[in-house]
Amino acid sequence: MSNSERFSQFRKQSKKGILVIYLNILYKALKAFWILLFLFIQKFSKISETTLLYIYLGIGLLLVFFLVRAFLIFQNFQFKIENKHFILKRGIIKKTNTSIPFDRIQNINFKQNIIQQLINVHEVNIETAGSSKAEISIKALSFKEASALKNAITIFDKKNVDQKTETSEKPLLKVGFLALLKVSLTENHLQSLLLLFALLIGFFQQISELFDGLGKRDVLDDYITENTSTLETSVILIVGLLMLLTFVAVLSSVVRVYLRHFNLTVFIKNNALEIYQGLTTKKSVILKKGKVQHITISHNPIKKKLGISFITFKQAISGKVKKKQDKIIKIVGCKSAQIATIKDVLFTNENLEGLDKNFSDIYFRIRLYIRSIFILLVLNVGLYVGFENTHVFWANILLIPIFIFAIEISFRKRYYLFSHELLLMGSGTIETHKTYLPFFKVQNVKLKQTMFQARKNVADVVFQTASGKIKIPCMQLEKAQQIYNYTLFKVETSKKSWM
Repeated sequence: MSNSERFSQFRKQSKKGILVIYLNILYKALKAFWILLFLFIQKFSKISETTLLYIYLGIGLLLVFFLVRAFLIFQNFQFKIENKHFILKRGIIKKTNTSIPFDRIQNINFKQNIIQQLINVHEVNIETAGSSKAEISIKALSFKEASALKNAITIFDKKNVDQKTETSEKPLLKVGFLALLKVSLTENHLQSLLLLFALLIGFFQQISELFDGLGKRDVLDDYITENTSTLETSVILIVGLLMLLTFVAVLSSVVRVYLRHFNLTVFIKNNALEIYQGLTTKKSVILKKGKVQHITISHNPIKKKLGISFITFKQAISGKVKKKQDKIIKIVGCKSAQIATIKDVLFTNENLEGLDKNFSDIYFRIRLYIRSIFILLVLNVGLYVGFENTHVFWANILLIPIFIFAIEISFRKRYYLFSHELLLMGSGTIETHKTYLPFFKVQNVKLKQTMFQARKNVADVVFQTASGKIKIPCMQLEKAQQIYNYTLFKVETSKKSWM
């Protein structure tokens, strides 16, 4: 029996899917109402036994309701394959039918969180380039069923590929434990630090709202004032706090890299990339050559010394898709030979070596300096308002050289060059990014010019692709018109499909 015939009749997920759906509903409920649980624990000793009985009864009924809901979701979630379409019907009260043609399916990804790993099922995500309503998530299938469904959709016009033959092939890239450690230690730790600050600010706001609701805001304010004054008078505490935050930032980078990219393995099969990675959540992604809109190869000075880079693949997205980052796939720990192989798969016979670089006009540097002056003014005002002390302005002795260095590096790294079919754009500050964009993937191109740019005879060129916008800023008008006209010519004459 072929894979298509196997799914010719409506079928359900594995019965283990009821547990997965149920736990997912509980997680969402706990995430939405965790503050009530916190208040319940805080007030537990003051609640009477009768009230506790009613609370426990209510929670019990709610858990039963969630279980019934999970069962009904499972029961009404049915799918099949018919006439090269994936057909799904689902819903409890409001039932919907979805039909997706195979040629609109962008990716079929496997995923396993901790619960799914324990009960040995896989989540299958069917992604399209359309709106988020067309995204399908099958929560629980065995690996055999999931693989058969993937093959039925992705190889519907070819002979079925034996799974044993596929898994025995030598991978293009396999990033082990020590290699991932190098990657994590060379990550952008400033990003992790800013994320940590954002989480702390969000947590503080929730705690403040909680104390406001309890009428205890003055207690929180007194505690903060007392500890802030102690911190301001102790240089050792300030240095210690900075060292602690730096350590936490590095540690969070290491944890984030290992959770996301653990056991990263990349295969090249059937003119596509197959990527397997993840620790707590295992993911399997098939990245088809035709679905990739553009790629960016990046490294920083430390990664460059170690001879490793990371590649970011951008796929088609819709403006309605909420989680656009899900359309971005990243491979870390790539060496130059592996990068060359991937580029050869995606951009066959395209060689950009020996071509002259075209840099942004000097006006781009001036614009960067103007923006930096504005940022410095805002930063100084913010520091003065926050600390109410003129000593904060001494920070400019450190900030101004950093800003100047960043501007000069950004200006030097901003360039572009192109061959007959491929455009390469350079950018970055600390990290260096090289973005490769095939001309036939461009959906439209714009030539933009502000009144200030018009005086300097410069313009921006903006390329709109299915994965978003790419801009070359502040080019000399003659060169901007040249790349604009050439792009239009390639878009209008190309017979290749962007998907």
